[in-house]
Amino acid sequence: MIVDSHCHLNYGTMMEDMDGVMARAKEAGVETMLAINARLSEYDAVLALAEEYDHVFATVGSHPHEAEKEPDVQATDLIEKAQHKKIVAIGESGLDFYYEYAPREMQAANFRAHITAARETGLPLIVHARDADDECLEILRDEMGKGAYPAVIHCFTASRAFAVASLDLGFYISISGIVTFNSAKDLQETAKIIPMDRLLIETDAPYLSPVPKRGRPNEPSYVKYTAKFLSELLEIPYEALAKATTDNFYNLFTKASRPWK
Repeated sequence: MIVDSHCHLNYGTMMEDMDGVMARAKEAGVETMLAINARLSEYDAVLALAEEYDHVFATVGSHPHEAEKEPDVQATDLIEKAQHKKIVAIGESGLDFYYEYAPREMQAANFRAHITAARETGLPLIVHARDADDECLEILRDEMGKGAYPAVIHCFTASRAFAVASLDLGFYISISGIVTFNSAKDLQETAKIIPMDRLLIETDAPYLSPVPKRGRPNEPSYVKYTAKFLSELLEIPYEALAKATTDNFYNLFTKASRPWK
């Protein structure tokens, strides 16, 4: 069994065929999935999916793209929403300087609010970092000085140096279907240095479908292709990769329960 540690179930066409999405995920061996809240305005919709399906958990957060539309995110609001039993993480949040959809200072302010919420709840912070390695690390390190908090760098595409720095902070690193792309040679090499007890896998569905599904809308069942590619890249059996990343998920997201519990 494997886990999709990051998917946006309320986006794309998945909502139109949710029972089919869940059936295909089960057939692929996906035992659990984490539905990500990218806009606080969509919190109720994401939570409803987690409440409907026992094996779906959810997060609370506001993506850096939304920082201008959802300014002044308050840690107290995140903490309050995180009290629900199916909310197991804070985020996703972080910095994205690739598209510049929101002013950098607004992104940073919201990011720090999420870190505060993660620190005070003990729930993992899901970090989005794109084209902002130095600035993101500066905030992560500065906030770590105020008190420890757990985190995962999701959909990792940054530099080897950023991976090392993140691991040094005690964070996990999550690999998406991007690692299967022919153009992702640097990421493939970076994946080799991630300790097996700190590795997660994800789809980021409906985005970033892995080879051989590239070009199609992504969905949780496709996480098996990323797992298969990583098992071959790291030269370990698929079953071992699946077990390690599944165990890592529950070790990090301690509020999530395994399906048989």
